[in-house]
Amino acid sequence: MYNTVIFDLDGTLLDTLADLAASVNYALRTHHLPERSITEVRAFLGNGIKRLMLQAVGKEQEDDAFLAVFHTFREHYMAHCLDATRPYDGILPTLEAMQQRGVKMAIVSNKLHPAVQELNRHFFARYITTAVGESATVRRKPNPDAVLAAMQALGSKPEECLYVGDSEVDWLTAQHAGIDCALVLWGFRDEDYLRTLSGVKAFLSKPHDLLMLV
Repeated sequence: MYNTVIFDLDGTLLDTLADLAASVNYALRTHHLPERSITEVRAFLGNGIKRLMLQAVGKEQEDDAFLAVFHTFREHYMAHCLDATRPYDGILPTLEAMQQRGVKMAIVSNKLHPAVQELNRHFFARYITTAVGESATVRRKPNPDAVLAAMQALGSKPEECLYVGDSEVDWLTAQHAGIDCALVLWGFRDEDYLRTLSGVKAFLSKPHDLLMLV
């Protein structure tokens, strides 16, 4: 049993896919590039928005043309990031039940740190006070920096912690941080793929399943 749970954000707590895909395709349309399907955008997620847009544009390296598309995406997403985004069904009751059990909780994400804190304030502030994103001193996942910072803020030891995410990036992040990992099956990766990853402590079909682990 774990007394600390550290959550990924996109694809784990929040369904952000529709808003991200809308902003990706707005930027691509604006710059006369082919649009991407929801399925494609879903597959591109997990390594931060710059990597998302590099894959959407079809580039491996940044250049001036890419940066113009990326700038358009960021402006549009900042204005529309809450149009359709919401917690997955069952998340808020599960967080409340965990809070009642005294479980310590945090969020880590590859979004920029101010955005992670703002989304936490908007959706989860009643339950979660620690939220860590990428910054000048915190590298993006799968580097363990954000998880380690969250653990320090919560005063938790590695053996007390469970990291909950939805992708291979989260699986690697947990390994690098030296803590156990559970993967959700409602996020941005297919179940068949996730089950090929070794050492996962649990696969969660619905948020309430997490209560069996805390």
